[in-house]
Amino acid sequence: MYPEELIAPMRAELTEAGFKEFKSAQDVEDHLSEQKGTTFIVVNSVCGCAAGAARPGVRAALEKASKQPDVLATVFAGNDADAVAKFRELVLPYPPSSPAMALFKDGELVHFIERHHIEGRNAQMIGDHLVEVFEHFC
Repeated sequence: MYPEELIAPMRAELTEAGFKEFKSAQDVEDHLSEQKGTTFIVVNSVCGCAAGAARPGVRAALEKASKQPDVLATVFAGNDADAVAKFRELVLPYPPSSPAMALFKDGELVHFIERHHIEGRNAQMIGDHLVEVFEHFC
């Protein structure tokens, strides 16, 4: 577990953009079992690709996209262990990955972005891809 004071600014990058935090497996399960519409979940992380591409790309997409998910949520790898484990269970057969991003529609996974789709790409590329995903599914 990372010290909360270390990751607080990383959490804030998403919560200040309207993301709700799922901190337990029950939070994830309850939401996705009851949610009609779209839910975008970001697995946040302390790694460089989360800081340099994932979080800024997500924020850029939300500023640009004309269609957006109904609910924005996040879990933090290395801290929200039970929530992350439940998320990873729900995106199987994809292997564990952080950062990662998933779009669910009516509780079903419709699009998944693994770490290897984030690494080596800049925030604009991530954001542009997410705009397309949102336009298609939301």
